[in-house]
This record gives sequence, C-alpha cells and structure tokens, in this order.
Amino acid sequence: MNRDVIKLIAMITMFCNHFAHVFMTPGSLPYECLIDTGYFTAITMCYFLVEGYGYTRSKVKYAQRLFVFGCLSQIPYSLALKTWNLNMMFTLFICFLLICVLEYVTHPVEKRVLALLLVFCTSFTDWAWLAAIFTWLFVWSKGDRKKTLISYMVSVVLFGTTNMISCVSYYPVPESLIRTVMSCVGLIASGIVILYFYNGKCAAGKGRYKKWFFYIFYPGHLMLLWLIDLLWF
Repeated sequence: MNRDVIKLIAMITMFCNHFAHVFMTPGSLPYECLIDTGYFTAITMCYFLVEGYGYTRSKVKYAQRLFVFGCLSQIPYSLALKTWNLNMMFTLFICFLLICVLEYVTHPVEKRVLALLLVFCTSFTDWAWLAAIFTWLFVWSKGDRKKTLISYMVSVVLFGTTNMISCVSYYPVPESLIRTVMSCVGLIASGIVILYFYNGKCAAGKGRYKKWFFYIFYPGHLMLLWLIDLLWF
C-alpha cells in the first residue's frame, strides 16, 4: 500500500468513529465497533506526521497548515462532537512542535523538559497525551523497523491501560477486559499496515491536490455530520 491509500483508510475509519459519536447510542455494539475501528486513525496520523516532517520542504509552512486548519476545524468539531476540547489538528500541531524540540534542542535536560511540557499542552486536545507520546515514540524509532514495532507495542499497551482504567469504573472486570482488547484493534491494525503493507511511497499524481484534500476533509466531514444531525434528527 502506498501512503495515500493508507491515509484514505485512516480518513474512512475516522469518519466511522465520528459518525458513531454523532448518531449512535454509546455502549451499543454498533457504536463500539465503529468507535474502535476509528482508533486506527490517530496513531497512523502521528506516524505520517513524523515521516512528513522529514520530507517537507518548509517546516514553517507545514506547522502553519496544521494550525490554520485547526482553527478552521474547531467550530465544526465542537458542533458535531459536542465538546470544547481542541481538535486533532491542534494536537498534531503540538506534536509537530514536539518533533522540532526533539530535533533542534541539544541540551538533554532542556529537551526533555520542553518535550514534556508539549505533551502536557495536549491535555485539552483530542487524544490528550497519547498522540504526543505516540509521536515521541515514532521519532525515536524512525527508520528502524524493530524500533517501530516496539513503538506500536508500547502504544497499544499504554492505550489499553488507559482504556482499562476507564472501563472498570463502568463495567465488570471481565467485560472491561473485552472492551479494552477490542479498543486496541485499530492501533494493532495500524501497526500491521505500516509494518507489513506500507511500501514507503505516495500515489502517482498531483501531490498538491491530494495534500489539500486530506486537510479539507477533516473540517468538511465534521460540518457534514453536524448538518445532517441538525436537519434530519
């Protein structure tokens, strides 16, 4: 699979996740299936953020795009998902700054302190803390297949642990275990796709149009879900 195909899959799974949030009953089987499927997206976006950071011609413009689309997406995000947390574009913007810190700050103590502060800054964004930690792991493992596998394994354990802690507050332990395992399916699928099916290439064609499509889709699909919810339900 090339990069654009995987990104398209991530967009579809994200749509499934957000569709479930807007239209389905929390706790129901269809809801849980779509929500868990959507967890494929965030960690995949973090992986490609790290990869894209190395490819981009202008890191400043890359950061500006993430910030601008974070601003453009905030109202649709809040309306569709009924939350005042900052959206995933802002999360990725902070993760981008984290990559910059890890690359350019040379003093070990200063690097760790700044990196941890940026992780903390995601506390009020989508995928709080976790996306930043995923990104940090992918920076550490970049270019090394075995380290990337370790990064995915650590990410799954971390995500599963946080979900288990959340689940036991509402469900019996056996059911919490099942829900936790199912919630990790999306992250595991991302790891399988990246490690065993990704060919490291992008699709042939006009790169600029593909790039903008991926950016525009995020606020666009949120606005669509909100309008459908407003007009038909």
